[in-house]
Amino acid sequence: MNYILFDGDVRDALLPFTYTKPVADLRIGILTLREKWEKYLGLTTTTITEEYLMDKYPMVEMDENILINASFCPTAQLVEMVMNLEENQAIYHGDDIIAFHTKDTQEEVDFDSYHQIEFNGELLKVNNTWDIFSKNGAAIQQDFDLLTQGRKSQPIPDSVQCVSKENIFIEEGAKVSFAILNASAGPIYIGKNAEIMEGSVVRGPFAMCENSVLKLSAKIYGPTTLGPYCKVGGEVNNSVLMGYSSKAHDGFLGNSVLGEWCNLGADTNNSNLKNNYAEVKLWNYETGRFAPTGLQFCGLMMGDHSKCGINTMFNTGTVVGVSANIYGSGFPRNFVPSFSWGGASGMITYRLNKVFEVAEVVMSRRNLKLEEADKKILEAVFEMTDKYRSK
Repeated sequence: MNYILFDGDVRDALLPFTYTKPVADLRIGILTLREKWEKYLGLTTTTITEEYLMDKYPMVEMDENILINASFCPTAQLVEMVMNLEENQAIYHGDDIIAFHTKDTQEEVDFDSYHQIEFNGELLKVNNTWDIFSKNGAAIQQDFDLLTQGRKSQPIPDSVQCVSKENIFIEEGAKVSFAILNASAGPIYIGKNAEIMEGSVVRGPFAMCENSVLKLSAKIYGPTTLGPYCKVGGEVNNSVLMGYSSKAHDGFLGNSVLGEWCNLGADTNNSNLKNNYAEVKLWNYETGRFAPTGLQFCGLMMGDHSKCGINTMFNTGTVVGVSANIYGSGFPRNFVPSFSWGGASGMITYRLNKVFEVAEVVMSRRNLKLEEADKKILEAVFEMTDKYRSK
């Protein structure tokens, strides 16, 4: 069977993160949504997404296809139902379609003609950007159970102080020295070749993926996830760094999500609670205005390739787009458009040739290359976000 993950109706609600990747490639918990599905299915998947992303994330169609809504986190029960789908059958969760079996992915689907199967169990679904951190604890637990089932952790070094060590899993090649790990409130997962340096204090749920690093004396409150090749220091609370991003120095990051290839300068801080304790509003790309989140705690949402200088201060509920470069004194606006250069005193457009130059240098430090497909994606995002930038 051929499995295809589609963005569904949440794609725009997950901007700026879905400007540069499909919904399936967002990380929540330990794994990306695609990695979760592929781990359960035992097969690779392809994608139906925006046309400008298709060169990098192509779709493969076969005679028999099962299309899966990528915003849902899989469970063993759900995956069994998906794998047993027959032609013209669809699985629903309330009003949401989870998966359906079709022979032709190009035709408009008339779901009224499908036999509808209801899934009645509990499911995690990523509807909004803030779900990535607010539902991260449950997602870490699900992924921890999936990845560690029937496996044995590497030994915990004698220098490490632990609480609930049965909830701690260390992959091969990981290093932990003179740290405190408290997994009583949720699991702690330390990925392959990751490192926790001396003096770090971690409260679960916490996950760090392959080759990530916690710097000396880092303080981590869960639920927090560090994707692959992240470097983190200072204080972090309930945040997700999707991968290849750094907050390597002192400063606070809380109730926040950073995309890939982001960097926060030394002593950068974000507010995650308004002074009047009011509900936080975030920029909404669908409506073009700020919209309520229902949350009292909500910090920074930063898209791929964005960066800020030392001592940057972000207000509660700040959204930064793709490839922005922020610096200077004072608080930048609560919405920083993609490809903006500047800070509180004003911003100009960050030109594409400069964006490419920086991205090439940054990615080469991880032995990766900015491919032509990546450049085309950034060019497309540059054009579609032009309306937000000052002229």
